[in-house]
Amino acid sequence: MAAKKAAEGFSKGLIQEVQKWGAMKQTGVSLRYMMEFGSRPTDRNLLISAQFLHKELPIRIARRAIELETLPYGLSHKPAVLKVRDWYLDSFRDLRSFPVIKDKNDELEFTQMIKMIKVRHNNVVPMMALGVQQLKKDLDPKIDYEDLDEIHQFLDRFYMSRIGIRMLIGQHVALHDPNPPRDCVGYIHTKMSPVEVARWGSEDARSICSREYGSAPDVNIYGDPNFNFPYVPTHLHLMVFELVKNSLRAAQERFMESDRVAPPIRIIVADGLEDVTIKVSDEGGGIRRSGLPKIFTYLYSTARNPLDEQSDIDLETVTTMAGYGYGLPISRLYARYFGGDLQMISMEGYGTDAYLHLSRLGDSQEPLP
Repeated sequence: MAAKKAAEGFSKGLIQEVQKWGAMKQTGVSLRYMMEFGSRPTDRNLLISAQFLHKELPIRIARRAIELETLPYGLSHKPAVLKVRDWYLDSFRDLRSFPVIKDKNDELEFTQMIKMIKVRHNNVVPMMALGVQQLKKDLDPKIDYEDLDEIHQFLDRFYMSRIGIRMLIGQHVALHDPNPPRDCVGYIHTKMSPVEVARWGSEDARSICSREYGSAPDVNIYGDPNFNFPYVPTHLHLMVFELVKNSLRAAQERFMESDRVAPPIRIIVADGLEDVTIKVSDEGGGIRRSGLPKIFTYLYSTARNPLDEQSDIDLETVTTMAGYGYGLPISRLYARYFGGDLQMISMEGYGTDAYLHLSRLGDSQEPLP
């Protein structure tokens, strides 16, 4: 039923083609390879890159389209999930109908097309979140969400794949910049200062906290501001922003009624041989030990369910909705994408420490779900 409903408007031939490409092997690339290859963005290298994406992207997109059709608990039937599946099928069709890339003109045309594909998929995260919320609303409240492990695993695979697809497209498009910023190879900054990015991410988080509560705790950053290593600043910003935002909210809420000023959030940047580790510490009261396993799942947002306020949400305007509680699980995927990780240690009654590990070797292959 879901497959039938989702595939309306798509030919049988296209669906068969998706099945065929979804069975092909994906090819992962490492941060180091992207950096070395992209450091010489000659016409020939851009052509090779476009030819690789012309073959690789349909495989990755087909795999996700197939999975979107076979989700448990009727998740595939939800209107928001059907819409996401349509985006994936549209993108697959665009890629497969693009002719063989033979010269610079073909490559430039292809680059414009994948730029459009990236834009088409901008709202995938909130749209999938809406689908999960639609499912949650229909489920028996007595269901233990531990039983929905299949959905958690699917979303981990789905969002990890999305990070990879957007990185590959974004990197290829950025290599066309005639005046790239200094020390940048596409999305990758070859001399990124984690202290600087941590400052940028925490300032953004503090401004959100101030807007919501009228004030925000201070953030103190410790580490060598001159230390740098190759990484993707936008990825690190997203992760630091999320961790600091959570810490600010916890500290602010804990001390709101108190005479004491909320203690500052502490960020420590440590430079190891294998990893760069960023620790974000707060005194926001911590998380119960029984609640810790739940913080990396997609079905446990502490925010109210937006569907409780509006049952007829317009799928076109879903981007304005917030409070899905996806920040931590998605931040962990970003860390793992280049061989790092994210761990949380909490002292109930005191505060939480988040450890963000980033691999500084840059030679681990993309995880390919």
